[in-house]
Amino acid sequence: MKRAKKWLLWFDFPFILACAAAIVRYAWAWDARHVIGMALAAAGIVLWFVARLQLGKSFSVRPEARALVTAGLYSKFRNPIYTFGGVAYLGLFIAWGRIIPLVVFCIVYPLYQSSRARKESAVLEKAFGDEYRRYKAGTWM
Repeated sequence: MKRAKKWLLWFDFPFILACAAAIVRYAWAWDARHVIGMALAAAGIVLWFVARLQLGKSFSVRPEARALVTAGLYSKFRNPIYTFGGVAYLGLFIAWGRIIPLVVFCIVYPLYQSSRARKESAVLEKAFGDEYRRYKAGTWM
């Protein structure tokens, strides 16, 4: 990847942290919904970050087959970045407390995640063949 595009790899973290800060600053109340939502968001952000680190140089914005990562979170989940990114945003939407954006997210994000995962799966299956199929059979999502 060109150096100029490296910032794209980590762009989403400052964005989600800014969203979390805005919710804490402007929409925070010490009730169960906020506490549960922010706890869910915090767990999602941490696991999302761990998954990103474990993927290492294999991470890319577009689907590429650099290496088949099967350790850490990737030993249980095929797509932990999407899974835990979704958990993080879901937590923020819960804490925010607006029903329409929450419902829209719950409809749109799974569609986005499955579309993206299918594209990546096709690229990895083409590059790694049976090794990827065995890995896929032993992991979730």
